[in-house]
Amino acid sequence: MTTSWWKKLRSLPEGYSTGRYRGNLYGLRYQVNLKGRVHKFYAEELGGNDFVSLNVYLTLHGPQLKPCEMPTEKVITFLESVHVVREDPPRKASREFIE
Repeated sequence: MTTSWWKKLRSLPEGYSTGRYRGNLYGLRYQVNLKGRVHKFYAEELGGNDFVSLNVYLTLHGPQLKPCEMPTEKVITFLESVHVVREDPPRKASREFIE
């Protein structure tokens, strides 16, 4: 059974992006490791003190959500409600600065 928080997490862009949650902007960082078996997510309120941190491990029983020292409800609510407002493109070295 696939849950909505899991679908939402996988829909986020990998790397860094900016999202809006309850009217506030957050810096979002999403990484997928070990051939898709480990998902790491960290969000930090820009100009504030709030943050959300979690790992998801894919097992034979499906995705296992492991919040980092916060209630499961907090991370699920955040994931289901955050909206990406900007994706930052990967940075490439400019030839102007190399030469």
